[in-house]
Amino acid sequence: MVSELDGELVLRSSADVGEGPAWDAARRRLVWVDVTGCAVHTFDPVGGVDQVVDVGVHVGAAVPAGDDGLILAVRDGLAMLSPAGDVRMVAEVEADRPGNRMNDAKCDPSGRLWAGTMPYEAEPGAAALYRYDGRSVVRVLTGVTLSNGLGWSPDGTVMYHIDSGTQRVDAYDFDPATGELGSRRVVVTADPAEGMPDGMTVDDDGCLWVAMWGGGMVRRYTPDGVLDRIVRLPVTQVTSCAFGGPGGDVLYVTSAAYRLTPGELAAQPLAGSIFAVEPGTTGRPATPFHGADR
Repeated sequence: MVSELDGELVLRSSADVGEGPAWDAARRRLVWVDVTGCAVHTFDPVGGVDQVVDVGVHVGAAVPAGDDGLILAVRDGLAMLSPAGDVRMVAEVEADRPGNRMNDAKCDPSGRLWAGTMPYEAEPGAAALYRYDGRSVVRVLTGVTLSNGLGWSPDGTVMYHIDSGTQRVDAYDFDPATGELGSRRVVVTADPAEGMPDGMTVDDDGCLWVAMWGGGMVRRYTPDGVLDRIVRLPVTQVTSCAFGGPGGDVLYVTSAAYRLTPGELAAQPLAGSIFAVEPGTTGRPATPFHGADR
């Protein structure tokens, strides 16, 4: 039986493409981005304060990096955002593909950054997924259409990846020591009528929470791909989700107002806002980046 919950508004915003929520446990704040708004946000749920840094370029994700601030997946590669607000590029990615940009990113349990790309204009197979350890950028997956959500099983032996262009969530055997991928299997194939799989997170039970762009919901699947829970949102373009809060028991959900018509915006005035729900399970905060070049 599939149970249903409703997400509640926690931060009203009109982000064009709100994305990449990550709970920074050290500072008890939610980090998120507005991709096309070129903005990195840090939201304090207790005080209700949302601070914004304009980084001057499209930014697909921002991941905590300890005392160094945040590591960003920006249009042309990877950059560090210092606590003082200074941006420093640390690695170019796909300089030979100016029609692509960096998209979703997340650290594996060992603190290596994984970041994928996507084309500005739809082009099947034009993107890839990369791994960065602070010294070098390694292309791990090729032939990707739109690299999106990432996550790891609680024991760190499985990596999940969403290529939104395929409507799938894939699972890979994962070596936590080396970051190498093994065999692949398909966990979820989503019906386009229910939305496009976008960002995701994995809870402490090993279940996958998948944001459905165009579907107005987050769907939870068991590790075997069985749908068992749905979180409904009052917006259609649901982009990603992450567990946070001191107890890890709050699921934060981002959304977008991207290219909605005036009529659609009138019907969903909270598009681009941040929502939350307590789903009765917990998840881990974002693993900070531990690369060598900090």
